[in-house]
Amino acid sequence: MQRVLSTYLFVGQKLTPVLLAEIEHAGIPAVELFCARSHFDYREAEGVRELKEWFADHPLKVLSLHAPTSREQTANRETSAPISIAEPERVRRLDAVDEVKRALDVAEHIPFLYLVQHLGGREAMEPRRMDAAFSSLEHLTAFAKQRGVTIALENTPGELATPASLRHFIEDTRLHDLRLCFDTGHAHMEEGVERSYEVMRELVVTTHVHDNHGEKDDHLLPFEGTIDWEATLKCFAHAPAAGNQLPIVLELKDAAVGHTPEHSPTAVLGKVTGAFEKLERALAAKAG
Repeated sequence: MQRVLSTYLFVGQKLTPVLLAEIEHAGIPAVELFCARSHFDYREAEGVRELKEWFADHPLKVLSLHAPTSREQTANRETSAPISIAEPERVRRLDAVDEVKRALDVAEHIPFLYLVQHLGGREAMEPRRMDAAFSSLEHLTAFAKQRGVTIALENTPGELATPASLRHFIEDTRLHDLRLCFDTGHAHMEEGVERSYEVMRELVVTTHVHDNHGEKDDHLLPFEGTIDWEATLKCFAHAPAAGNQLPIVLELKDAAVGHTPEHSPTAVLGKVTGAFEKLERALAAKAG
């Protein structure tokens, strides 16, 4: 099992070499960097260069970036204006594409394999939005490929990015360089984990793993909500698109694991390591 931690857990504070060193010290070998400018300012050349130099001297790797989801520099992305590559209004759509390209440019300094991308928000499924998404991704997939990056679309709540919608979108547009990121918490809130994964499984290359009680996107530690982890891990045990080594990317909210920016991350990283160990034991049992 590939252990990966999303820095979304620390989105309320600036991503620094000191924080990355804490993650590395906890025995976590790889991270997904969450692109919120108050946390990780992918636009700031000096900050990106500082992290590049740190990664060059440390074994901690960057598996993926999560594409920016909002325009404001705020830790609370739920209250900020969204960035949507499926925006029908041309000027706003092009602005969203430019912002994603700025995140992709990080790969020229800090290599990573995947850009996790939301297709949109909770908008209704409309032909004009799908046309806008196609126009955006036709350009972005080529831009990403030049930088050695694969775009992985994430299943999110709402009509636009259900597992079936994502699968049909790739088939209909023939954007065959696109892949998928399977989000356990979002699947649990919608059609269910097993059913959702089965639709996406052949194209899944990475994950967002977290728990909830089926109503709110709580981003809890695994086993603290109502997801059937026995069934979920059975799905993951034989992942065709990732050579049976599907990255397990824990994407957790700070409040859900008792972390605040004022405190050392040591204690919360201990909880994260414990969750990885529990998942690893259960997954090994399923694979065997």
